Amino acid sequence: MAGSATASDQSLRGSVEVGRDRNGVEMILLRNPKGATVEVSCHGGQVLSWKTVRGEELLFMGSKAVYKPPPHALRGGIPICFPQFGARETLEKRGFAMGRLWTIDRDPPPLPERGMTHVDLLLNSCAADLKIWPHNFKFHLRVALADDGSLILVSRVRNVCSKPFTFTFAYHTYLAVSDIGEVRVEGLETCDYLDNLKGGMRSTEQGISLSFDSEVDRVYVEAESVIEVLDHEKRRTLKINREGVPDVVVWNPWDKKSKAIADFGKNDYKRMVSVSGAAIEKPITLKPGEEWMGRLKLTLSLSTKIEELSSESGCLTSM
Repeated sequence: MAGSATASDQSLRGSVEVGRDRNGVEMILLRNPKGATVEVSCHGGQVLSWKTVRGEELLFMGSKAVYKPPPHALRGGIPICFPQFGARETLEKRGFAMGRLWTIDRDPPPLPERGMTHVDLLLNSCAADLKIWPHNFKFHLRVALADDGSLILVSRVRNVCSKPFTFTFAYHTYLAVSDIGEVRVEGLETCDYLDNLKGGMRSTEQGISLSFDSEVDRVYVEAESVIEVLDHEKRRTLKINREGVPDVVVWNPWDKKSKAIADFGKNDYKRMVSVSGAAIEKPITLKPGEEWMGRLKLTLSLSTKIEELSSESGCLTSM
């Protein structure tokens, strides 16, 4: 993070550093007492990095990603997709919030993640937004890093105009994995999903877990509040806990479509899976003065399920 300088010691529990990237955009580095870190950009309010105490990166970023000024958005980390996610309206598929400059919120609303190392960001509707989406809003975003290394994002959208508006939303989460063929997603069994590869056809997940051997692009509707992503090679489980974002989008472009993504290198699709908390199937409507809140919590743990499978097969090795 170029030109960073300590701006505040937010609490005795961690530190917050504010600097600027090569384009002069503010960047925030959160560090918890044990040394885990999260890097957030005011460009899009996007989380760019989430590292363990040992420096292991848990989020994927395209190997060809280039940090350009707004409105260009990076393929990786956790982009904030608002007020649209998907090709249902006339806006860009992932909305405009990820291409806007956010500001550090000096007077944030009270939120439950008090005491954690955190930063608050704010996005207000601007003239450019109103031309394409004529609704005034305030978007408060808190990014917090817990003592156990968990990453928490809390979004609050308030309608500050005189008429109702409707939006869809996603925490478009790109997870780093060892090899997509070694990954499975659990918690989606018997859940209905919309298959975007089949024109949004509705189906029901029949498997106990979802594995990958080709392109996947699905919206799991009103899924369980906790989803797990198991990485067999890394022997770890990432738990995704959601509130206010009932749907789960699972995506991997596979080799053919990844070639058309500018930020992706040749084999980047093998190193990532996107499992995103979202509100898509039932758009959110806010009356004047109303507020919506959506929360995402990502927690890393040793995969006990993988340990048990490895032990049974006689191939368990020491960590």
